[in-house]
Amino acid sequence: MTTIKDSVHDHIEVTGVAEALLDTPEMQRLRRIKQLGTVQLVYPSANHTRFEHSLGVYHLASRALSHLGIEGDAAAHVEAAALLHDVGHGPYSHNVEEVTHRHTGKYHDDVEELVTRGTVGSVLDDHGLDPKRVARLVSGDAKFGQLVSGELDVDRMDYLVRDAHHTGVPYGTIDHERLIRELTFVDGELVLAEGNVQTAESLLLARALMNPTVYAHHVARISKAMLRRASEQLLSEPDIDAHELRRMDDYDLLVGLRLNPSTADFADRLATRDLYKRAVWAELSDVPGSLLDADHETIVGFERDIADTAGVPAESVIVDIPSRPSMTESSSRVMVNGEIRQLERESPLVQALRTAQEQQWRLGVYAPEGVTETVGRAAADVLGLDVSGALVNEVRGGLNTTLDEFE
Repeated sequence: MTTIKDSVHDHIEVTGVAEALLDTPEMQRLRRIKQLGTVQLVYPSANHTRFEHSLGVYHLASRALSHLGIEGDAAAHVEAAALLHDVGHGPYSHNVEEVTHRHTGKYHDDVEELVTRGTVGSVLDDHGLDPKRVARLVSGDAKFGQLVSGELDVDRMDYLVRDAHHTGVPYGTIDHERLIRELTFVDGELVLAEGNVQTAESLLLARALMNPTVYAHHVARISKAMLRRASEQLLSEPDIDAHELRRMDDYDLLVGLRLNPSTADFADRLATRDLYKRAVWAELSDVPGSLLDADHETIVGFERDIADTAGVPAESVIVDIPSRPSMTESSSRVMVNGEIRQLERESPLVQALRTAQEQQWRLGVYAPEGVTETVGRAAADVLGLDVSGALVNEVRGGLNTTLDEFE
C-alpha cells in the first residue's frame, strides 16, 4: 500500500492494481498536464495536474464503492477505471481536444487503445483485470460506469473541489462526503437517496458558478482559442499528426509550437501572456441563430472574411463561438417519494440557472491589441451581429485593458 498526501483529500491510500498503475509512463505523463490548461494565466495558483485529479477521483471512487458495498473484482475494475479516466487527455487538458478530435475522431475518454496495450495493459493483465472492461467503465458504460462518468460521477465531485481550492474561488466547494454517502443504485441507475434534492442542487450550483468565474473566464477563453489556432496550424505542417499531438504533454506542445516558424509567435505570446484582446463580445440574443451551429470550416471562412475586411493578416483574427448553453447536471437523478426523478423536475433552481447561463453566454472575436477596433467593426458586419447590443470594441473604447488589469 502507498499513502500519498493530497492537498484536497489529505491522505490517499492506494492499493492493489492502482498502486501498480501509478508508475506507468501513461500515468506519470499526467504530471505534466495542467488540470485547467490556460486558466493559470488568470489564476496563477491553478497549477494542479491531471495526475493529482486522477488520484482524487480514485480516492472518491474507493469511498463510494465501500459505501455501496461493492467489493472484489467489480470494485477493482472501477478503481482502475477511476485512476485511468484521464489517461487519454492531450496537452493542456480540454484546450486542444476539439482540434485533435476533428483529425482523429477521438475524445479523451476513448482510452481502449491506451489501456489494452503497453505498460497499462500489462499491469491490468497481471492483476487479473480485463483492460477492455476498464476502458468501457471509463466511458461510462454499464452500471458501475456511472460512478466514473455520469451526472453524479466522482470525477465531477473531485474537480469542482480541487479547482476551487487551487484557484482560490470558493464557488466549487461542495460537500462531496455527503454526496458519496447518499449515492445508491435503484433499478441499475445511480441516484441520490430520498431527501437529497438540495444535495443534488449543490452540485448543479457549484458547476454553474464555476463556469463563468473560472472555466469560461474571458482571458482563459482567449488563451484557449489562441492555443487551438496554433495547434491547428502545427498540424498543417508535415512533421506532426494529430495522433502524435494527443500523446504530448504541455511542455512538448509548447516546445513544438516554439520551434515551428508558423506558430512561434503564438507560442511566445502564450509564454509571456501577451494575449489577444476582445474585439467583439456578443450576447446570445445579438447573434444570428445560424452562427451557433457553424462548423469549423465555416468559422475559418468567417475569420478570413473579417481579416480581409479589416485589412489585417489572417492570423490576427480568431472567432470563438461556444456551443449552445447546456446543463448536464440538471438530469441528475434523485429519489422523491419512492420514485426516481430528474433534478430539473424537482428543483426551481434549474430554470433560473439555465436563464443565467444563457445570459452569460458570449461570442468572442479576438485580435492583437492594436487592431481590435478595426477588427470589431469588420466582425460585426461579416457576422451580422446586432451592433446595438453586441459589445464591439469601437463602442466600448478602452474597456479591454481595464478589464484585463482587474482579473
